[in-house]
Amino acid sequence: MRRMTAPIGSPDVPAPPDVRVLLLERTGCHLCAEAREVLAGVCGPRGIRWVPVDVDESADLVAAYGELVPVVLVDGVPRGQWRIDPAKVAAAVDVTGS
Repeated sequence: MRRMTAPIGSPDVPAPPDVRVLLLERTGCHLCAEAREVLAGVCGPRGIRWVPVDVDESADLVAAYGELVPVVLVDGVPRGQWRIDPAKVAAAVDVTGS
């Protein structure tokens, strides 16, 4: 398992080697549910695998991202938080994926 590099001062987030997109989320978060729909719509048609990560499973992730969820990381780079913009995520996966 590789680790996606998070912003300076934030913990690394574990990711399987074939995963480029991570959704940092928590249970019961309505914005996280919306972010899942955005990622399904952006990543699905492109054949890009994305993985949800529950920030509440790690004290380090809670400290770094707890108030920011949902957060989308593409290739380890934050590409959105709270309300996820599909166009920004699409641009990130298209540019970094070529």
